[in-house]
Amino acid sequence: MFAGTGSDVGKSIIAAAFCRIFLQDGYAPAPFKAQNMALNSYATPDGLEIGRAQAMQAEAARTACHTDMNPLLLKPCTDQMAQVVLNGKVWGNKDAYDYFNPVGRDLLRQEVHRAFDRLSARYNPIVMEGAGSISEINLKETDLVNMPMALYAGADVVLVADIDRGGVFASVYGSVMLLNEEERKHLKGIIINKFRGDLRLFETGVEMLEALCHVPVLGVIPYLPDICIDQEDSLVLSGKNRSAVAGKVNVAVVLLRYLANFTDFNVLEQDGRVQLYYARYPEELSDADVVILPGTKSTLSDLLELRRTGMAQAIVSAARNGKTVLGICGGYQMLGQEITDPDGVESDIRCLPGLGLLPVSTVLRGEKVTRQQQFTFLGNNTPCAGYEIHMGDTRFLSENLSPMNRCREGRTEGCLASERCMGTYMHGILDNEGFRDYLLAPYLLDAERARFDYAAFKEAQYDKLADHVRRHVDMDKIYGFLIER
Repeated sequence: MFAGTGSDVGKSIIAAAFCRIFLQDGYAPAPFKAQNMALNSYATPDGLEIGRAQAMQAEAARTACHTDMNPLLLKPCTDQMAQVVLNGKVWGNKDAYDYFNPVGRDLLRQEVHRAFDRLSARYNPIVMEGAGSISEINLKETDLVNMPMALYAGADVVLVADIDRGGVFASVYGSVMLLNEEERKHLKGIIINKFRGDLRLFETGVEMLEALCHVPVLGVIPYLPDICIDQEDSLVLSGKNRSAVAGKVNVAVVLLRYLANFTDFNVLEQDGRVQLYYARYPEELSDADVVILPGTKSTLSDLLELRRTGMAQAIVSAARNGKTVLGICGGYQMLGQEITDPDGVESDIRCLPGLGLLPVSTVLRGEKVTRQQQFTFLGNNTPCAGYEIHMGDTRFLSENLSPMNRCREGRTEGCLASERCMGTYMHGILDNEGFRDYLLAPYLLDAERARFDYAAFKEAQYDKLADHVRRHVDMDKIYGFLIER
């Protein structure tokens, strides 16, 4: 288990690195995170939902993702409420107090234990990931994902600390000292992550940490700025581009409060023709060629916020001024004429007018659609792949409308109002080279078509990450304590 001194210390990325390292060394690894809180999720091959980070780690391990890799997923709807997804299906909405109430907690604990048992019967080793801090002592009684899960699994635990944020000695020492005696027996090492500068300057720091904590430091991993791996935490958005540049196709993603699946846009960051940036304010859309309204966990709430801030009018103006506007998932719903929520699936808001750019209407329903899809778009015969995760039934308001996509089973999906105004439920549609070319074509010369294999690029990134971690971590010590078990 890779546990952390806090959130965003790099646990998910390091777990992905070890999934690839163990695969390279001839093993059959699989990731596992008992409970994940994230708005980035993914549809498994059998049409269920897990956290995007575990899907990414499964990809690093070159195995199909499964709900047993992330049996419990929390998707925040508000600051106090989250949708609970258990074994890939919606279990209900819970506020934080009810969710962490010890009463009834055993049911969830049994479910995550069963998922681990099923997974560990099929794969070896299991690369586990903790959540947040390893030492949240006020939540230990109800904790499902950190040390209680490690004790159940008999896991060897490696504590990951982020030196880039400062306070690494206090965070490591405090985390270790707050573990009880039984928990410390499972703690086999420490990894210092995101180091900047000359590693020789931290040699005495390693000695001090080992003397204080009586736990070996297994490695100090330098910060790797040019690695491109999908991340689950929206904190990474704070480091994304915020403005357009000359000489590129400027693609602006509207930065929603409850933005979901921002990994949809990672491919655009690697496309040399594109400047991708995230727009928070209406004036930031003025220099965009393409405006993308992304997915959201709270469509009505975010739609209300778009109107309050003036961003809704800025999107409409962008479309009227000839810019390309694309809505994905919740963004597709918001581009329509109306969204209704008669059963209160999302909130107390029962109906809101959409932005009126697409002739569709959406009714939010209690049953969530989660499925992977093979499809073609706009009559193009090139096969594409994507996935759907949404709670809503979107219907055309006229019979003479053009769908965007045709799924392999014959069903049509999405809506095309014009060549520069469209919406789709298909997450991952931008990963398909043909669709990216179509979207960017109005702003490019004919010779500037994509020659970028995103799948091959991601494979190379996993290998690059694994090589980087392998160089800076004592693999002999890691295999040593694994073999001792």
